[in-house]
This record gives sequence, structure tokens and C-alpha cells, in this order.
Amino acid sequence: MLIVTNSIELTDVDKIYQSGPVTVPALLNITLAIKHGEMVAIMGPSGSGKSTLMNIIGLLDRPSDGKLKLSGDIISLSMSDRKLAKLRGQKIGFVFQSYNLLPKLSALANVILPSLYQKVSRQAATKRGVFLVEQVGLIKRAQHKPGELSGGEKQRVAIARALMNEPDIILADEPTGNLDSKSGQGIIDLLKKLNRDGKTVVVITHEAAIAQQCDRTIRLRDGRIEGIQ
Repeated sequence: MLIVTNSIELTDVDKIYQSGPVTVPALLNITLAIKHGEMVAIMGPSGSGKSTLMNIIGLLDRPSDGKLKLSGDIISLSMSDRKLAKLRGQKIGFVFQSYNLLPKLSALANVILPSLYQKVSRQAATKRGVFLVEQVGLIKRAQHKPGELSGGEKQRVAIARALMNEPDIILADEPTGNLDSKSGQGIIDLLKKLNRDGKTVVVITHEAAIAQQCDRTIRLRDGRIEGIQ
């Protein structure tokens, strides 16, 4: 009997910001499960809580209340920042709209950067980095700096970097937002390939055409789940 496990589980998660005497609810009573190997889109208007939800799943922020599990591990609200950073480095690969590449480093050097925080030898990191750059089709551009790359190439470098520590989960925040439609579809095709290879992929997007290519779409509005389809 095949047992399908969840990569991401949130139960009754709230995120409340306090600005002086004003309480600002960003997420309210979020309960959802994303299965291992699933590709899910998160959609919603500006201010709906999409980025807050991504930050909590990605261990960049803590919920105010509720429970979070990643790949079966319970994420305690009382965990130290160091412990959260370690888990984040092991479990999550991030892909951002603005690429977040260091301009003075080559494509390959940007890719291997996450390994520096995981006590991986330079030789082993370089070997894996070369493999990943080749996997995203940029081996001939490996020594080029970001300023010498197109937008689509920069995002491919960012995806390779996200894979450096072999995470279970890829979080992509508007990964096609700065790209033309052809380059953007190329990035989605690459994310879909990673998903077929077994990665859990969560894409935050405002484009319905991208969401339609995912297994499910989670819609947020005013910090709550409006619907899942």
C-alpha cells in the first residue's frame, strides 16, 4: 500500500503583527496540507497574506499561533533562530522574483553559496554546483556574472542555487514576474521537471495561466483561505 506523506502541514496558523496599539492580522486560521511531490500555486490579491504564508512555510518568520510541520518535523514556536536557519538551509530552496544573485560572483559561485553554511568541502560544493549549472542548461555560462546574463538565465541560476543543499521543498515567489512570457514559461517548465523528479514545489503567482499548470491552487483573501481547487 502506497503511503503519501505531507511535505507541509499547517494547523490553525495565525500571524498577527502589532504596530503600537494597532493589531494587524496577516493570517487567520490557516489549515492546509501539501503532499510530498505536489506542485501547488498560491494566489490572492495584494495584501491577502501570500508572502506572509510563504515566509512562515520557509521559516523566515514565525507564526503567532498554530502548528507547522515540514517533512514530518514539528517546527516549534520556541525554536532558536540558529535552529530555524539550519532547518531552512536543509529543507527549503528559495526562488525569488528579483533573483537575489550577488553581482560580483560568477553564476557558478552564486550557485554554491548556500553550501558555505552547511560545512561542505569546497571540492564537493564545486562538483555539485557544476552538475546543477549543467542541469539548468547554463554550463557554458557558468563563469559569467549576473550582469552578463539574461533575466531567464539569472532565474535558472537562482533555481540551481535553490537546489544546492538538496532541499525537499522549493518555494518560488513570483518566479516569472520579471520575465517575458517565453522565458517565464521556460522557468515554469523547469520547476515542473523538478516536481516530476520528486520535489515539492510551491509557486506564489498572480498569473492564472501558471496556476493552471499546478496540481492545485490555494486562494487567499484577507489572510484566510478562500478556496482550494
